[in-house]
Amino acid sequence: MSTTFELDTSTSRANPTPAPMKRLTVPVIRGRKQDGVTAEPIVMLTAYTARQAQLLDEHCDLLLVGDSLGQVVYGLPSSVPVTLDMMAAHGAAVVRGSYHSVVIVDMPFGAYEQSPEQAFASASRLLKETGCAGVKLEGGEAMAETVTFLVRRGIPVIGHVGLTPQAVNVLGGYNSRGRSEEEAKKIVADAIALDKAGAFAIVVEGVVEPIAVEVTKAVACPTIGIGGSSQCDGQVLVTEDMVGMFERVPRFVKRYAEVADIISDAAARYAGEVRARSFPGIEQTYQPKKS
Repeated sequence: MSTTFELDTSTSRANPTPAPMKRLTVPVIRGRKQDGVTAEPIVMLTAYTARQAQLLDEHCDLLLVGDSLGQVVYGLPSSVPVTLDMMAAHGAAVVRGSYHSVVIVDMPFGAYEQSPEQAFASASRLLKETGCAGVKLEGGEAMAETVTFLVRRGIPVIGHVGLTPQAVNVLGGYNSRGRSEEEAKKIVADAIALDKAGAFAIVVEGVVEPIAVEVTKAVACPTIGIGGSSQCDGQVLVTEDMVGMFERVPRFVKRYAEVADIISDAAARYAGEVRARSFPGIEQTYQPKKS
């Protein structure tokens, strides 16, 4: 049985606790798609902290420690400045907070593009320091050799095609991809190359829906859509987008909650009580023992 960590609310410490079930595995996720059909779609969300992982874990098949943490957690303008140190720290926290989902950590920009050997050094560090099950990297045919190199050395890989945020400077923005015939053909070819290279799943981001469907039919491994199509073999969203932590709502996001409003309202009520000296009250203070 695997082990997870439970936060002790009285001390804010994470204590090891036995998990109620075994963690899913990469072969199980890969095996969801049989003869081109995925009967049970794959559920993936991003997670960056132990507590977030605890809340999401039982509902997901995959937890992605995305380099989107650059914008979501650190307030950076893009994912490009994200470092391997950041990914290792957050990846370890998410693994500690989960027991069921397969945890995948993004390879940050500059940590894998130079050579397959560089990619292996970065990926093996992430697996050792976090306990994650595999890594995700962006790029299609250009990264196929690297994917094969990693997989043959025991590192499971998720590919990523279409809108690739790490290439935002080349793409010129975060617009949808695959609108021209040439670009559409390249996205499909990229996905096929990653599939043949040994990727156990492929994220298909920000492409026009017919291309997402075509990619899903063209590859043997599962596709995971984000701004793709409901006909992909699974879906992923940035959790903070999904629960309404930010004002901006990308077209491909459905908001299932308004958590930002809840937090803001709670902070406003707290601030009001502090200024009125009604907090802390008798219930939140330590009183002398009666003799």
